[in-house]
Amino acid sequence: MGSGIITLILLAGLAFYLISLFNKLVMLKNRFQNGFAQIDVQLKRRHDLIPNLVETASAYMAHESNTLEAVIQARNEAHAQLKNAAAHPADSSAIQGLGRAETQLNSALGKLNVTMEAYPDLK
Repeated sequence: MGSGIITLILLAGLAFYLISLFNKLVMLKNRFQNGFAQIDVQLKRRHDLIPNLVETASAYMAHESNTLEAVIQARNEAHAQLKNAAAHPADSSAIQGLGRAETQLNSALGKLNVTMEAYPDLK
């Protein structure tokens, strides 16, 4: 009789442990997805603002079209990689592709900023 109660208590403890472990894993999965969703929102906002920047700058810098085209290409690639990473956030190659595309976009935007410094009237 006593060993049956001990077995029942151990089984209840094991069940409680497994349920809490499952809940913790679900919570961590949701944090991971929410974290990537926040990154996704910020990158989309950034990508959506780049065409406005290029349009404004192109009026002043018509002869700097190579720089503007590089920014547009880098933005489009980063946006495509963002969609791929959003579809597969657990795929490390998709996240690495997004990182490379964002690095190229930062480089292109840096060149645009340097070029824009030559035009102090551009606001």
